Amino acid sequence: KMSLGRALVGCKRVIDYAVKVRVAPDGLGVVTQGVKHSMNPFDEIAVEQAIRMREAKQLDEVVVVSCGPKECSETIKTALAMGADRGIHVLVEGAEYASLQPLAIAKIFAKIAADEEASLVILGKQAIDDDCNQTTQMLAGLLDWPQATFASEIELSGDAKSLQVVREIDGGLETITVTVPAVVSADLRLNEPRFATLPNIMKAKKKKVEQKSAADLGVDTAPRIEIVAVTAPTDRAAGVIVESVDELIDKLKNEAKVL
Repeated sequence: KMSLGRALVGCKRVIDYAVKVRVAPDGLGVVTQGVKHSMNPFDEIAVEQAIRMREAKQLDEVVVVSCGPKECSETIKTALAMGADRGIHVLVEGAEYASLQPLAIAKIFAKIAADEEASLVILGKQAIDDDCNQTTQMLAGLLDWPQATFASEIELSGDAKSLQVVREIDGGLETITVTVPAVVSADLRLNEPRFATLPNIMKAKKKKVEQKSAADLGVDTAPRIEIVAVTAPTDRAAGVIVESVDELIDKLKNEAKVL
């Protein structure tokens, strides 16, 4: 069976899913200092998928990419410990990182995909911090490659010239075929990511991680969207217990005004 060659996979560092997020005092973001971070769960699924494809000889190399401050090196190490071959860390810090948006990330990935001669890019469908779900689509547009978003199943053709992808859509599942090179985004049901074993964590320390800047790649990271305000959702009012169906109907009619 033929191989696709090299895949690029995104691994974003985000506030851990179990952390209760608090709005920053300036009202323009969330508190990140002293808060546990981990790899975006959808990116873990993307990394797992690429590793499985390499194990099945459908890929020769898995290169993980993370954009952000020095702490992103830990996120890359996690992906390398899972089994990725090498990493690229695009160092973005301070105010530039605080205002880093999907379009800039897509431009960074487009340049790296060209430099690395990748034939597949797999990203998580969205990050759990900003919930944008935009980078995959923008990247496909910039590269002029087909896109298969919200993938729950990926199958490479025997000649390695196309992918059959099952997509999660509002009405159920959709199966499409895309030619490669292509950009794919991973949905929740694509796989169950592995845990890194101790031997693989030790091996990861020896794997190569290259550091670059957005300037090295010729990418302008200036934001195109201005965040005006970030607010916490309002607390839900406590529920009430009603004594009868008549009282329930009365409340739905006259208080909630939904009937």
